[in-house]
Formats: sequence, C-alpha cells, structure tokens
Amino acid sequence: MRILVTGGAGFIGSHLVDKLMENEKNEVIVADNFFTGSKDNLKKWIGHPRFELIRHDVTQPLLVEVDQIYHLACPASPIFYKHNPVKTIKTNVIGTLNMLGLAKRVGARILLTSTSEVYGDPLEHPQTEAYWGNVNPIGVRSCYDEGKRVAETLMFDYHRQHGIEIRIARIFNTYGPRMNIDDGRVVSNFIAQAVRGEPLTVQKPGTQTRSFCYVADMVDGLMKLMNGNNTGPINLGNPGEFTMLELAENVKELINPEVTVTMTENTPDDPRQRKPDITKAKEVLGWEPKVVLRDGLVLMEDDFRERLAVPKKTKA
Repeated sequence: MRILVTGGAGFIGSHLVDKLMENEKNEVIVADNFFTGSKDNLKKWIGHPRFELIRHDVTQPLLVEVDQIYHLACPASPIFYKHNPVKTIKTNVIGTLNMLGLAKRVGARILLTSTSEVYGDPLEHPQTEAYWGNVNPIGVRSCYDEGKRVAETLMFDYHRQHGIEIRIARIFNTYGPRMNIDDGRVVSNFIAQAVRGEPLTVQKPGTQTRSFCYVADMVDGLMKLMNGNNTGPINLGNPGEFTMLELAENVKELINPEVTVTMTENTPDDPRQRKPDITKAKEVLGWEPKVVLRDGLVLMEDDFRERLAVPKKTKA
C-alpha cells in the first residue's frame, strides 16, 4: 500500500508515519513545507527504502501514485495560523482541493483531519457530529475554523459528485511528544514553563475547559477511520474534561511543584467549553482513548526536557 501523508513532518503526522512504517507492506510518502513541521520528527526514517520525504506546499498540485492520502497539512496552533491567516485559509481550501484532485486522478481514498474548531464556541455540550456549530466568520481564528469547514464541504462535494472515497476526522485537543514547544497551545505552554521553572500562565477566567487526547490514541483512531467503512465526520478526542486551572495544577504537581500559577488576559473567540461526544467513534470504529492525562503528561515531559536541554533534578 502506497500512502501519502501531507503534513507528515508535523506533530500528529510524524507519529502517524511511525505507525504506518511499522507495517512492512506500506510505502510512505510525506509531503511537508516545514512551516510548522520539522525534519527532526522523521529522522529515523530518512534513507529508509520504503520512505520518501518531499518538500512540498499543498497549495501547489502534487503528482504521485498512491492508494491512500492522509491530509493533515495545516498550521494548527493559534500562534502559527494568526501569524499568516491568508496562508492558513489557502492551505485549508486550495490544499484540500489539490489533494481531492489527486485522489480523483489516482482513485485514492482520502482522509481529512478536520477539527473540533468547526463547532466554534459551542452552544451544545458535549458536541456530537450532528451539531452544526457556532462560529464567528470574521474573527481572528476564522481562517482556521472556517477553512476547515470549507474543507469538509469540499470533501463531501467530491464524494457526491465524483464518487471519491472520503473519511473525515474531527480531532479535538491532542498532546504528546514532538509538539512545538512555543506554539501557544496550552499543554505545550504549561510543560515548557514548568520545565524552565517559569510561572504557568493561565488565561482568564481559568474555568474554561478542554479535553486532551494523547497522540498515540489519536493516531490509532485515524487509522481505524481510514481503514473502516464510515465516511464520518467522526469526533476523535478524549472526553475527560479539565479546566485550565486543573491542568495547570496537574502539570505543577507532576513536573515542577515549585512553580507558581498566574492569570493572564484571554484571546478573543476562545471557546468556553470543549468536550467531544465519542459515541460514534466507539460504535463505528470500536475506538476510545486509553492513555489518561497524568500518564501522557509524564511521557511528554521527557521529550520536552531533552529538547530544552533541562535535565530532571536528582533528588538529594
């Protein structure tokens, strides 16, 4: 099986590549422009006979012969997508059009990693796949939220009009090793701050909630969706819900009990609550997350310490 992973040098993409490469029947091609991804994430595969890395921006057409396409390419953290909102919406819209064009030409099945952001600041809690969302079309995050909504539309239009085999995953907050250290996402922020001995900055009011899924669980869900028979959309995430203050306290306790927790101003359009309803994933894919937050945070700490070159203090 020849498999293309766009955004395969990124955080989730590189973990997906690791898993796909475990199967000796797979040949994996990664296309990435390294805007937020890193070659470092793929270093163990470079030079492997079943692996190919192409520096490519998905807003340009790509001609490769493949059986499956995992389309993950897109900056997924507010710092990156607000830095270049036009590029973000181009990646979501033109990038998805190009990958659908490729899928149509070569008869490949294509999976889009959409996002819980399609639900916006939800008026329903928890969110099921039937919820249409509450999204600001002209806010600073809209390039990402609306970009992914259009990408979903394109997927279904190609499916209905051209018979393309599509899969859509709506992924909720995911964390784990290889996250960008200063990407503005809350888990990476807190862990980097705790490792560096800096105060943990919680955005006000601190009672806003998120649910966090460990990256190995997420990759398992994506592969089950790709190889199953349901088009989706299917929510993939961990329904365990934490307030930002609870998350900060967990990080503090597990990683550096000496740091303080401080409050800062929030960003506009920050959703108050985010929690997936994963009933469909359980029923259709037989999938649910296995790694609990406290275990996942510790696995992430080791990776961050290595990259920040801050060893653990030895107990006297």
